[in-house]
Amino acid sequence: MDLMAPSGFFKGIENKVRGAVKRAVINHHRKGDTVLFSDTTLRDGEQMPGATLEPHDKLRIAQALEAAGVHSLDAGFPASSQADIEAIRLMIGVVKGPVLTALCRTVRGDIDAAEEALHDNPRHKRGVSLFCGTSPLHREHKLRKERPEVLGLITDTVGYASEKFDIVAFSPEDASRTEPDFLVECYHAAIDAGATTIGFPDTVGVMTPEKVYDIIRHVQDNVSNIDRALMAVHFHNDLGLAVANTLAGIQAGANVVQCTVNGIGERAGNASLEEVVMALHVNADQYGVKMKIDTTKLYELTQLVAELTGIGLSPMKPVGGDNIFATEAGIHQDGLLKNPDTYLPFRPEVVGARGIRLVLGRHSGRRAVAHRLHELGMELSDEQVLGVLDGIKDVPKGVSIDDELLADLARRATGSLTEEQAS
Repeated sequence: MDLMAPSGFFKGIENKVRGAVKRAVINHHRKGDTVLFSDTTLRDGEQMPGATLEPHDKLRIAQALEAAGVHSLDAGFPASSQADIEAIRLMIGVVKGPVLTALCRTVRGDIDAAEEALHDNPRHKRGVSLFCGTSPLHREHKLRKERPEVLGLITDTVGYASEKFDIVAFSPEDASRTEPDFLVECYHAAIDAGATTIGFPDTVGVMTPEKVYDIIRHVQDNVSNIDRALMAVHFHNDLGLAVANTLAGIQAGANVVQCTVNGIGERAGNASLEEVVMALHVNADQYGVKMKIDTTKLYELTQLVAELTGIGLSPMKPVGGDNIFATEAGIHQDGLLKNPDTYLPFRPEVVGARGIRLVLGRHSGRRAVAHRLHELGMELSDEQVLGVLDGIKDVPKGVSIDDELLADLARRATGSLTEEQAS
């Protein structure tokens, strides 16, 4: 470039300023104590069989994620899908808070497709996330490339992406099964080529928290230019450890966590965003990190994603499941009525849920029955409440104790049930 030419001179100045800003932002996040949430529901989550989302559905979820305070959205894979391009286009100018990123292979054409899809978004609000298989399995069977060739591919494509984007992430696919020394080489090459974030994806979900901590510390201690990039972690849930592994990654120094709402994703899914958030919230004294997530938006977010994907939630699903704030156990019901904190890790309102639900059944106690009768405007003596409780225990298995049935049982116990009603 001829810096003596006016256009070249100003371009050089622009690049220097942009580089200084990038370094300042990275230093700010590395030295701070805030964990950034990068949501991949719209891309990795959608890879779950049956979870296909239409572009307008993706926009609704993106807006809900923005309201919740996520830092960035993995908006799609433009090179692979016209629908992803359409969805990204719908988000531009509407979703203004989070950074919108596009997934790319280490292929220049993918980067060009991402640039075209994201072109109209402000430069500081668009980025690309490149991935390349690095494990022996991927090198031999998928890429058919040796280590030096893989490093060359990383250098070339990350460098090309950094010419077009200020925000460039690189992740070695199947990092958890990649040799630690080669991981270090890959990360070093990516950062030298212009990567602003390096990711650690546990692509097939084989890690344990102890191993996660060790490998993330190994990267932090051995990648000599690590101070020029953020560290992200991305865990799959094949062993049921995605959330635990994400927390271990944070403890080891990760700045960015990649999650999906409800943990949806391929096979057993991904680390659940709402579970990671609440684990950090409840155990703030242990982790000592801050978040910019509005926890009161979480319940609504879980319900929206379940509705639009058609992937229902288990009643036991943390944060969003029907049974999370419900109990039938008499001792627990009594405790909850006295103080909700006795049998809850956090109150429903913390995540924006409706409230505690005392389910009446064979395991319920006198206090819960009396409480519900009081809410229905029926004041019974202790002896009469016990009569209602006996009636509940005689109800056939599988029959729900709704308000109508409860009222009938109360009238039986008080002798106010008419012959017609009794029949």
